[in-house]
Amino acid sequence: MPQPLDAVLAEVRDLLLDPALTRAVAAGKRRGATPSVTRAEFRPVALKGGPRLQIVTDDGSRPYTRNVEPGPEAAAAVDALLAEPFGNWHVETAATTVQVRVTKKGDAQVHRAAAIEPAVTHGHDRAKQWLLDPGDPLFRVVGGTAAKRRQVDAFLRALAATLPDELPTELRVVDLGCGNAYLTFAAYRFLADRGVKVRVVGVDVREDQRVRNSAVAEQLGCADAVTFVAGTIEDAVVAEAPDLVLALHACDTATDQALARAVRWDAKWVLAAPCCHHDIAAQLKGHPAPAPYGEVTRHAILRERFADVLTDSLRSALLRLHGYKVEVVEFVDSAHTPRNLLLRARLTGAAPTDDQRAEYDALTSQWGVTPALEKLLT
Repeated sequence: MPQPLDAVLAEVRDLLLDPALTRAVAAGKRRGATPSVTRAEFRPVALKGGPRLQIVTDDGSRPYTRNVEPGPEAAAAVDALLAEPFGNWHVETAATTVQVRVTKKGDAQVHRAAAIEPAVTHGHDRAKQWLLDPGDPLFRVVGGTAAKRRQVDAFLRALAATLPDELPTELRVVDLGCGNAYLTFAAYRFLADRGVKVRVVGVDVREDQRVRNSAVAEQLGCADAVTFVAGTIEDAVVAEAPDLVLALHACDTATDQALARAVRWDAKWVLAAPCCHHDIAAQLKGHPAPAPYGEVTRHAILRERFADVLTDSLRSALLRLHGYKVEVVEFVDSAHTPRNLLLRARLTGAAPTDDQRAEYDALTSQWGVTPALEKLLT
């Protein structure tokens, strides 16, 4: 039920100045008004001079960080940002979580909940450290099942391991074949929370997904930074070449299309989680296996599993031949999905060696296959 905005913002003010504050974010805009900054984040920090309230604001060009003293200085900084026409507030303390959305009529829709207890890892007494808080508004919008939270956390850990420790101040991201985009939004939330100015484009062939995902971006207050286009992985119009390309569970040769486009963009980082692998499997079926490996492809189930391994091995080799350092790692635990590999690539620009070329040529000729990615990059 809508509540008077002034009263709700007074409650938010008390929470922001409460020593029990853990994190707060203001974002989005109200109808007919635009804040002077696109986003503001609050969190307590412990410095040598004592406790401070850290406030990070972004004016659309760069983040600006202040560490203000508790008391009048913090109160004045908080009051100035409460006066801005933000459309959404998310405030977490040790005891409660409060989410506020300003309606078109200028009232406040408020959701209050007890603080979520951190998950505890089995066999240990310490709390599991989620890279994206399970209480984040993202999970309220897209759903927060335990399996989805685990997948988001696994993806963000892979992303964190791929990017450098010192993140760039700006990052352009494209998610090819984004589907319902919850990992797209997770990447944005994770990077934006670390002070990076992120621009994300999600690509999916379905127009209804573009409409749906754009509406979610509005709900989350990030529609200016996260946009969606309808089109194929190969042909969708993306205005700026990205620094980071995501392709998560794109089926069969759609993964190859995404990898090829990433290479043509000279993307600095690539994360691809392949899905089904029909192309190489079909080629193996029509070509006799080299001796003495006939048993490897004689039975359909073994041929299918070997095709998975061969396909991703050749993808990895091709990326290496185009100047990428590649790691193949587990995405999520195999108990949750059998399609659990992740290709993690970083552009180094290193020229391929003669041995690398020879090894790739020998592998493809011995098995009589031509990977889709090779055709796309030729």
